[in-house]
Amino acid sequence: MSIHNPISTGDRAAFMGSYLEALALVERLHRLLLDVIKDEFERVGVLEINAVQALLLFNIGDNEVTAGELKTRGYYQGSNVSYNLKKLVETGFMHHQRCEIDRRSVRVRLTQKGRDIRDVISELFARHAEGLEAKGVLGPDGIAEITNSLRRVERYWTDQIRYIY
Repeated sequence: MSIHNPISTGDRAAFMGSYLEALALVERLHRLLLDVIKDEFERVGVLEINAVQALLLFNIGDNEVTAGELKTRGYYQGSNVSYNLKKLVETGFMHHQRCEIDRRSVRVRLTQKGRDIRDVISELFARHAEGLEAKGVLGPDGIAEITNSLRRVERYWTDQIRYIY
C-alpha cells in the first residue's frame, strides 16, 4: 500500500516561493520601520538617538528590566542590547542600578528624557494605526489575521530552536 501525499510538487514549490517572499518582506519591513523612525526623529529634531535605541526605549516603557530580561523576551541579541543600553545610560535616556541580590545584574528604567522619546514613538505608531485604517490599507480583522499568523510562525521557529538540538 503506497502513501499518497496530497500536496503536489508544484504546490510545494509555490508554497516555498511564498514563504521566501514572506521572509524577505519581514526583513524589509523591519528595516523600513527603522527608516520611518529615523525620519520622524529628523522631523522633530531628535538627533542624539538612533532608531534601534528608540525601539528599545519604547519596548521597555514604564518597566524596570535587566538586559537579560530583554533578551529573554526575544527583542534583542546579546551584544546589541548591552551596547545600546550602555549608550542610553551614557546619554541620559535611562537610569541604571545594580541589583541588590545579584550584583552582576543591572536594572534599567527610562529617565524623563527616555519617556519623552518613548512618547514620540508611541504617537508615531498611533498616527500610523489611524492612517492604515482610515485609508483602508488594513482594518481590525486584517491586522488581527496578520498578527495571529506571525505568532504561529514565531511559535514554530521557537520550537525549531528548542527541539532541533
